Amino acid sequence: MARTPSNMLPLGTKAPYFSLLDTVSDSKRSLNELKGEHGTVVMFICNHCPFVIHVNSELVAIANEYTSKGISFIAISSNDAVNYPQDGPDKMKVHAKSEGYPFPYLYDETQEIAKAYDAACTPDFYVFNDGLELVYRGQLDDSRPGNGIPLSGKDLRNALDCILEGKENKANQKPSIGCNIKWKS
Repeated sequence: MARTPSNMLPLGTKAPYFSLLDTVSDSKRSLNELKGEHGTVVMFICNHCPFVIHVNSELVAIANEYTSKGISFIAISSNDAVNYPQDGPDKMKVHAKSEGYPFPYLYDETQEIAKAYDAACTPDFYVFNDGLELVYRGQLDDSRPGNGIPLSGKDLRNALDCILEGKENKANQKPSIGCNIKWKS
């Protein structure tokens, strides 16, 4: 199991624009259409990564809790579906439904969006404020497959609470750790 860290895009970076296929609704969805009133979480995930599988239940819980507070959640898979067919759009749709994702699950076929966000691993989290400026990037929490630390989502929850309370996030922002994005050769 690879342990690739986030690249940690600089805070204040404007969210790179995208318009991608939502594998659940079979329609193109854009950042401007999906952004939240108070904040937006963009997360790079995939179907087969054990690190993502480990956090799926907490992702769903956090999205269900914060969506009603004006925070939107957008999941993107950028993996090479030719060499990793389990991460292809048809399987993404099935996976999103079976996991109960309350957010769109977009497919970045060209991998241009992952490159624009400097995404490196799955899961990789980016939190933008209402002006689509990056205020948090990194891990969900300290839990990893097999390390015995229970899922809490504390790092991501803290970032979202700071947005909602209008406070600066002064917590140490730790890189996420996960499987590397499966780049096309």
